[in-house]
Amino acid sequence: MSPRLFVLCLAAGLAATPAAADSADRATLQALHGTYASPAVEEWYGGFGTREFVFRDGRWSLTFVHALDPAMTLRTFQFRTGGAYRVEAPSATVPGAFHTVFDEDWKHVTLLTGAPEIVAAMGMADCGLTPNLEADISVAGCAAWRPVAVCGEDHDLLALSAEGLHFGVRPADNDMCTADKVPTALLPAVVAR
Repeated sequence: MSPRLFVLCLAAGLAATPAAADSADRATLQALHGTYASPAVEEWYGGFGTREFVFRDGRWSLTFVHALDPAMTLRTFQFRTGGAYRVEAPSATVPGAFHTVFDEDWKHVTLLTGAPEIVAAMGMADCGLTPNLEADISVAGCAAWRPVAVCGEDHDLLALSAEGLHFGVRPADNDMCTADKVPTALLPAVVAR
């Protein structure tokens, strides 16, 4: 092989490596199996919370618990959702992350406080919720959670690192219902259990 041909082949091989790595990373993310949870309490929505994601057979679910204190003793609500998911193109702004569409086939919320002022402050006063009883809000929505018919997809980022599984930083209005809402930064990792 001539030196020139060798250099051309080497350049072609190096150029193909990132695409091959992207495909492998995408395949790994699309085939996730297991439970990933917050390693510690995190700051969320003017309070604190924990996230737990379960992945299996191309499907996902999330359980998010919110509280007013870092010890998670003054709990306010639990939100659960899930459906299929698909890993799409690599992020143009976050190296190693992929635009991922998480279908939200259902949305459930449980009010964990009976304090009317807290319920009102969270925008849940008109949702018809009974404390400690999970309610299906898929059709009507509640507070910032829009009905599945209006917002049935969450356009997020997904990345895997040595620390764990990363999702995108959510906007203040929590609206990631369309592709133009994909985050541009990653949250700290949730870790495999």
